[in-house]
This record gives sequence, structure tokens and C-alpha cells, in this order.
Amino acid sequence: MTDALDLPADTLLRHAATPLPRYTSYPTAPHFGPLEAETYAGWLRQAGSGDALSLYAHVPFCHALCWYCGCHTSVTRSAARIARYKDALAREAAMVAALLPAHAGVAALHLGGGTPTALGAAGLLRLAATLRGLFAFQPGAEVAAELDPRTLGADLLDALGELGLTRASLGVQDITPAVQALIGRIQPTAQVEAAVRGLRALGVAGINMDLIYGLPAQGVAEIEASARFAADCGADRVAVFGYAHVPWMKAHQKGIKVADLPGAALRMRQAEAAARVLTDAGYVAVGLDHFARPGDAMARAAAAGTLRRNFQGYTTDTAPYLLGFGASAIGASPGGFVQNEAEEKRWLAAVEAGRLPVARGRALSADDRIRAGLIERVMCDGFVGVDSVPPAVMAAAAPRIDALVADGLVDRRGARLTMTAAGRPFLRHLAACFDAYLAPSPARHSAAV
Repeated sequence: MTDALDLPADTLLRHAATPLPRYTSYPTAPHFGPLEAETYAGWLRQAGSGDALSLYAHVPFCHALCWYCGCHTSVTRSAARIARYKDALAREAAMVAALLPAHAGVAALHLGGGTPTALGAAGLLRLAATLRGLFAFQPGAEVAAELDPRTLGADLLDALGELGLTRASLGVQDITPAVQALIGRIQPTAQVEAAVRGLRALGVAGINMDLIYGLPAQGVAEIEASARFAADCGADRVAVFGYAHVPWMKAHQKGIKVADLPGAALRMRQAEAAARVLTDAGYVAVGLDHFARPGDAMARAAAAGTLRRNFQGYTTDTAPYLLGFGASAIGASPGGFVQNEAEEKRWLAAVEAGRLPVARGRALSADDRIRAGLIERVMCDGFVGVDSVPPAVMAAAAPRIDALVADGLVDRRGARLTMTAAGRPFLRHLAACFDAYLAPSPARHSAAV
């Protein structure tokens, strides 16, 4: 089977360096605009008794800042600041719950950040209890959290067990000490292994690990070793992301020297190497950058064509309402997307004044919904049926699709456009063909690979 490294070098480098969105939504977040809180409230009031909910709580705090991080987070150890934030999360959730006339229950709760465990054991339990008091949870609802293995003491593990954690995502990034030193995250493998043992002892059935390629001083051998480590730890899912160096957006990334970063060709070899290690270890490639054990729900969803993609990335969550709580949190509904105030003080001021802390968003047009469906299927399935593409949309996309076919990235056969084996790392390129708003800019999007 031909892989991406068999493409001509100039083709490889041109496509790998192209800045493109990650397509965790469509329209993508840069195309959100001002949105009235009452518009969002109207979308919430339209929820029906058959509509399931997915909840996302954003905790934008860490005890130390990692230089590669692109998340909305800040460093604090102030107990008063954290407590005020936690109380505001509960108040925002209560405002949203009051606007929902009915719902089919919460199918998933995701605690993200930052590091949600910055709330502390008691804070985590109080937040979970508040959410369970405001919303009905479906039996077997997934409860997931993004966790820093360096902070998982016994008290936090006990709290995670008590709140019913079913899936944990552990940030591993790279296990090489020299690479860790250059990204400001010293994390011995023993800490990760201890976290996995502790979570398994709680009965947490799903453990994800996040790896990153394209880091400073990182070569192929380093990402291979990290992928083997994830497999040896028994991770159920492994995400392999490309580092996005955007110091104009995240000033702390200036601590990473551009001269230390691998170029496009090496990044491609790293991505290929990680994929090879994981598939050789029995994982199934899912979408653009995920790998799952064959029995995992994500692998089953990918095989069945029911995989979804949202602001948390690839997911099996099919709830039509994603309710985001916290500074910068993004939500989604059949009516459109909404994003909270990103600045903590502005978010707090709105919530404490009894207002929905809405800053921006996007109401979806009929054309947006059509294109969103096409882009999601490309990102999840690696193909799209031509018959599902309206003629006007296909006519606009045709020149870009033709270029991808000519370069060997896409196969046009019968009624289907399919990524070739060589083109699989370039899913975002086919998705972009259906993006009516795209104006590629290195100051807005990261490199495609």
C-alpha cells in the first residue's frame, strides 16, 4: 500500500505546509461573530424531550504552564480565585438548565481545561453534584476528564472514583527527557504509569493518551518510543497531534525556538512512524489523528460510519446539544454555535450579574448545515458520496478536488470521493474543498500535517 512518503517531495511539502482548519466545527471558530445572549437562550428553549445533552465544563487553570500548549488556560494556585470560578460554573449551569424546557438526559460530561483537577478533590465533587442536581443523567452516561499525570494524588483519584469517572485523557506528549525539557513539561514515565494503575484500580475502563509530534529536538525515534509507551501502557485510545506553533496567539510559545522545530518533511515522517507503531500494536486508525483498540466504542463507531467530530475532537457522542460552561467554552445546538467570554473577569462579571456570558457565535444557515455534514463525513470517514453533494456546492469545490485527484491524494471512483492511502494524512484538504469561508492564512491556521 502506498503511503504519503511515496508522494513526490514537492507535492508532500506543499500540502503538508498548507495552513488549514482542524474542522472541529463548521463554520470554524474564526468565522464566529457577535451573538446576542437571547439568541442562545432561544436555541435552548427549543430543546425537546427527545434531545440528549452533552455537558462540557472548562477549567482554565494549571499549576504550571507548558510552553507548547495552545489551550485557553493560565497559571494559578489561588484558592480564592479557583473557588470563585467554581461557584460561577455552578451559577452558569443553573441559568442554562432553567432555559431548557425538557431534555432526554445527559449522555456525556466532559471536564476539560487547563487541568480540571485544579478545582481540588472537594471542588470536583461539588461541581459534579451540582450538575447532577440540575440535569438528569442517562444511565451509563460517560464522565470524562482531561488529566495531568503529574498532579494525580490519592485524594484526587478518590474524588474521580466517587464522581463516577468512566474515561480519562492523559497528556503524555513525548516521553523523551530532552524534549520534555524544551517544552517545559518534565514528566517521568513512572508518573504516567502510576496514573494508569490508579485509574484502572478505580474501574476506569477508558484511558486515552495524547501524543504530539513536531516538538523541538524531536525526531522519528522519539515519537516512535512515545507511541510504543502508550501501547505498552494499555491505552484504549491514542491521539497523535501535530504541534501548532502559533506564538502570535499564544505568547508563551515564544519559549520554543523555531530553529529547534522539525520541518514539514520530518513532521510527516513522525506522523507516519507513530501511525505505524500503533497499527502494528493492533490499534485501528480513526479519522485524521486517532487510534483505538478494535473493541473500543470509537473504533466501532468508525467502522459503522457513526463517528462524530466536535470541539473535543473525534467522539462517539451523538447528543444534538453540547452545553459549554466556563470562560471560552464553546457550545453547539441545532440552531448554531455559541462561545462564552474568553477573558475570565468578563465571564465572571456576566455570570455573577445573572447574565448568560455569551460573547460570540454563529447561527447556521441551510448551506452551512449541508457543508458541515459533508466536512464531518470527510473528517470521520475519509470519503464522501458525490450524490450527497448539491450540484452548486460540487461546482464550487470541483477545481480544488481536481487538484487533489491530480496529486494522488483523492481517488474519484464511481459515486465516491475517497482519500487514497497516500492522501490519508491530508483529510483536511478534502474537507476544505467544501468550506465556503476558507481563506488560508498562516496567522489563523496551523500547518495541515
